Amino acid sequence: MTETGSTETGTPRERLARRYLEVNGEHPMTEADDAYVDRQFAALEVLCARRGVDPDEVRGHMLAGRLPLPGYLRSDGTEMVAPDLLELVDEAGGLAKLPDWFRGHWADPAEGEEEYESYLSGQNVCLHRLHPVTMRRKGELVRDITEALGDPSRDNPARLPALHALVDELDALEPEFTAYDRLRFGGPVSRDTCIDAVRRDHPLG
Repeated sequence: MTETGSTETGTPRERLARRYLEVNGEHPMTEADDAYVDRQFAALEVLCARRGVDPDEVRGHMLAGRLPLPGYLRSDGTEMVAPDLLELVDEAGGLAKLPDWFRGHWADPAEGEEEYESYLSGQNVCLHRLHPVTMRRKGELVRDITEALGDPSRDNPARLPALHALVDELDALEPEFTAYDRLRFGGPVSRDTCIDAVRRDHPLG
């Protein structure tokens, strides 16, 4: 669905690409980056074809802030999205109900709004399954791991198993990320700081 009254020029696909670059910056996608997103994400047009949905309608919802922006643009410009992008809309009971349903997974309304805006940015590429439940749990795990690392007794052998249990749970939720992510986010990602670094610097024994 294209946006009526918009002064932007170009096709919905061209406008979406511009919006994506405004949010993420211009960082080249390498062959390795493309291979990674092919494994983890779905091409928007392929996903829409499977669902019998017009991809320009979905692009219009993205441009209007009703659906998340693509997680990635491949080097050939293909828009890559979460494979369950439209399933989440179904679970919410429709596009109109998605915002309140999504925010309602957090007890704090301000936190729910912040997480919903993060979801719409398309930059929430840190989960195998992009869902409010997994987003909330990831946030809890990152917080708990960070707090544990700040505790002077973190290397106490009796406490290390609990720390590693948190790390293992986060590991199961998160994909590997790719070099492009570390460019657009300006440094290490949560896998680097809360999984790999913990296992390297605080081994179980």
